[in-house]
Amino acid sequence: MAQQALPVREARLGSPLGNPLGRNGTRRAVNGVALVLPGGDATGVRRPSPVPALTVRPLAVRLARAGRAEGLTTHVVHYRCGGWNGAAAHPARDAAWALDEVVRRYGDVPVCLVGKGMGARAALHAAGHPAVNSVLAIAPWLPDARRPEEQPDPVKQLIGRQVLLVHGTNDERHDPDLSYRYAQRAKKVNRDICRFEVHSDGHSLHQHRSEVHALAADFMLGSLFARDYSRPVRDALAAPPPLGLRMPLASGFGASLRP
Repeated sequence: MAQQALPVREARLGSPLGNPLGRNGTRRAVNGVALVLPGGDATGVRRPSPVPALTVRPLAVRLARAGRAEGLTTHVVHYRCGGWNGAAAHPARDAAWALDEVVRRYGDVPVCLVGKGMGARAALHAAGHPAVNSVLAIAPWLPDARRPEEQPDPVKQLIGRQVLLVHGTNDERHDPDLSYRYAQRAKKVNRDICRFEVHSDGHSLHQHRSEVHALAADFMLGSLFARDYSRPVRDALAAPPPLGLRMPLASGFGASLRP
């Protein structure tokens, strides 16, 4: 597919969440960064709607709060345009730019890429960047390699990263079976991959939002700061396929975990 022309504009990082400044105005040490990548559309070179970024902001705030004591800073990435646009993969390029910007601002700190929908695909694509420690892909939008016109996304860039995918079984927008197939391929090159299924929930994961946010915080803290994972995450990472790739996210997950 020919690359679509992109209007001249730049991606940017949203304001840092997690209060990188101390009470006296001095900068606190940043020991890790979570980059949150919002969803989008398959095509579109116009400036993106603000809605996807606003949709992921509660998750970004939850992660910033969970990692505050560890020195975490969280940013939402604002794309140049609202679409993936075929081979141009504009959001993946913006994610790579955002990682370079994190290194420029904060130095050599580990980064967890957290993406939703199209942003999850961008996070998986950008995982090969040297700053990336881990990837959390929520309801990822992925190509259907069973169609002759589509090619499977690469997985080798995930080697050496800790990766968690989570998908609602009733997602009518992005087929959860495709994320399972992707996780199957990825598991063959990287053992540190697991996938959770949120039974009866749809693309937005509204019914179990608190559990998904708790899972995201648990994974982020464990991957960036070597905190102990919760038992379900440990079990999912250790279990062979298909068990570790179809781990059910239990109702009430996170209620007894750290705040």
